[in-house]
Amino acid sequence: MAYTRDYAPTEPARADLDARPGYTLVEFGAPWCGYCTSAQPLIERALQAHPDVAHLKIEDGSGRPLGRSFRIKLWPSLVLMRDGEELGRVVRPEGEEDLAQLLGAARPV
Repeated sequence: MAYTRDYAPTEPARADLDARPGYTLVEFGAPWCGYCTSAQPLIERALQAHPDVAHLKIEDGSGRPLGRSFRIKLWPSLVLMRDGEELGRVVRPEGEEDLAQLLGAARPV
């Protein structure tokens, strides 16, 4: 799966996310967030080297239970999961190295 440009109109249930097989990069943010917008080219380039990683963009905000279940405080927050378990996260990536290090944990299953 490639980079996802748009935020999902509805967030999945935490149980559904925890049940996903393989690698998933969950990105929490908002389309109007300046930090989120500026991070998009970094995220897109990083995911090009990892076609086996699914990318979910979740619009987060007040009253959104999925972000709260991950204790998201700042955007964008990127959480790498494998088979429903968190492997690591990056908050407000500033350079390609931040994402390369996170996605380095994504090895072929």
